[in-house]
Amino acid sequence: MHASTTSDGSWIRPLRSSARRGQVQLVCFPFAGGSAGYFRSLANSLEPDVSVLGVQYPGRQDRRHEPLIEDIGRLADEICEELIPWGTEPLAFFGHSMGSVVAFEVARRLQRDNRRMPLALFASGRRAPSCHRAEDFHAADDESIIANLRSLGGTDPALLDDDEMRRMILPVVRADYRAVETYRAPTTETRLNVPITAIAGDRDPSVSLEEARAWRGHAAGSFELKVLTGGHFFIHEHVAEIADCVRRVLLGLGSERTRPLRPEGGAGHGRRP
Repeated sequence: MHASTTSDGSWIRPLRSSARRGQVQLVCFPFAGGSAGYFRSLANSLEPDVSVLGVQYPGRQDRRHEPLIEDIGRLADEICEELIPWGTEPLAFFGHSMGSVVAFEVARRLQRDNRRMPLALFASGRRAPSCHRAEDFHAADDESIIANLRSLGGTDPALLDDDEMRRMILPVVRADYRAVETYRAPTTETRLNVPITAIAGDRDPSVSLEEARAWRGHAAGSFELKVLTGGHFFIHEHVAEIADCVRRVLLGLGSERTRPLRPEGGAGHGRRP
């Protein structure tokens, strides 16, 4: 359905077997250490209204032999190019934790280059780009990173107890932590010309409600903050509710679902912010 001359399909993964023409495709960006398949439950909950695509970053699962990318800007540059073949249908972005920042930077590049924007951005479990915290878990020892993963609750404890799995997981998590912890938002205020929905857990130690609400400053249009019960991985307990939120927002944007994701006027575009 989506033939590509520029992508081998390694980055963008359909999480359901079929999609209807004209259907919104929700592109999901994983958290640090996460993979595309994490969003399969969300894809099932959104069926049949919204098709879901997962982004698979290099260095994990079937891409484990590829070099890790330790820079949010480089990730965003690559994903921008990989999304071009998928732009024949309308897109929306959903990111969780680090994925929210990557999704924001991809959208920022599309806007900068006058390319088709996503219909909406859903920023889950992450403070606004303008809210910086000094964090350096990427420089910590292995046991400190493992302790942090346990405290966040997003990784199966059995994996963290297995020495072989730890050896596989830790380099990926460390690289992702380095990418998101060294990320700095653009020095000039960036507002996206798309609706932004921030989703936060009321007990998330890494995101205060004030920091989640600060996404409003990056929305040129409408903004909504949805607060759910839970910690950093509140998404586990609220898949159906999050799906309802996504469905409500996207199905309310029907009039904007017609133009493809292509450079306007066929003009070329740069790849640096």
